[in-house]
Amino acid sequence: MCAAHVASMTGFSVYATLLPRLQDEWGMNNSQAGFISGMFFAGYMAAVPVLTSLTDRMDARRVYLVSTLVAAAALAGFALLVEGVKSAALLQLAAGAGVAGTYMPGLRALADNVEGTKAQSRAVAFYTAVFGVGTSLSILLSGIIADSQGWRWAFGLTAAGPLVAGLMVICGLRPRKPERAHELHVLDFRPVLASREVRPYIFGYAVHCWELFGSRSWLVAFVVFAQGLQVAAGEASPALSAVTIAAIANLFGPGASILGNELAMRHGREQWIWRVMLASGALTCALGFASSLSSYALAALIMLHMCLINGDSSALTAGVVTRSPESIRGATMAVHSMFGFGAGFVAPLVFGVALDLAGGRASPLAWGLAFSTLGAGAVVMSGFIRLRARTTRVLEP
Repeated sequence: MCAAHVASMTGFSVYATLLPRLQDEWGMNNSQAGFISGMFFAGYMAAVPVLTSLTDRMDARRVYLVSTLVAAAALAGFALLVEGVKSAALLQLAAGAGVAGTYMPGLRALADNVEGTKAQSRAVAFYTAVFGVGTSLSILLSGIIADSQGWRWAFGLTAAGPLVAGLMVICGLRPRKPERAHELHVLDFRPVLASREVRPYIFGYAVHCWELFGSRSWLVAFVVFAQGLQVAAGEASPALSAVTIAAIANLFGPGASILGNELAMRHGREQWIWRVMLASGALTCALGFASSLSSYALAALIMLHMCLINGDSSALTAGVVTRSPESIRGATMAVHSMFGFGAGFVAPLVFGVALDLAGGRASPLAWGLAFSTLGAGAVVMSGFIRLRARTTRVLEP
């Protein structure tokens, strides 16, 4: 399942990786570029409530397979049909819908095949952690292919990944229909929202995704800007390209995510989450003001940034999965993912608008203020989770 998860994501970061060259080719301002980034998450947010909730009623493998076909078609369409902002936004919407039917339904299929709370928690941690591996692979593949063959080939060739993932899941997992589906409508999420056990994790995950996806959408463009400043200040050309730095930084995420869940199980889930979220938010606010650092110092800071952002990822998702009743687990994961990727839809757009309003891509202050729109939410949310942690000091699975 982890290997299929990585394969399904080969097209996930193609647009974000190629954003600087697409902005130049299409003459887009930052708000338009952020809008296209956000449309991916809009498609995800619109599709995930239905697709993930369906896993309470049918075999999750079937949802997964159909969704990989949608994701592959969207990437192929981007390669063949896109000419500017409108067509790019539409196909990003479809790509997001495809990923919506693979990420959480895949996690549901995995969780249903693992017995025991601790085993489930660890399985969830590994599955969510390899999201970072998939992101890094997508960044590297798209950068390499675009440099040698052009950006259309980058979208077209990465469409093969979701097709491979769909075959792996449909052939590699045994069929499993939910034993007892809940009797409410597929889009009735009242039992989920009424649960005090899962609400903190759902809202915390939304803030986590706001910070993570907003940062990922603009990270390559930020490094390109910072490297331009470094060269203008007399530094030698950077040894690592912006794409390579972003890809390596994302590779730190899986280890940080898995370790974070292990520490959460040992020291208390909420206690761990609020501390990591506070540190992550503070560093994200600072990162945008660090463009004048030397190339090596900035690269190290970006890698620490990705470690901290991912440090609470698995802890949040494992908390939702292990605390939700099996009969409404799909609905719970749907709400969890909808809130998270809904935040992922808004964050890149807000970032781009802040960048434009504060002076544009050529302004160091504008980059600092734009990153602050991502980190401030994590700082505030850490305070709310800390209040909950005071009342739940027991160790959690």
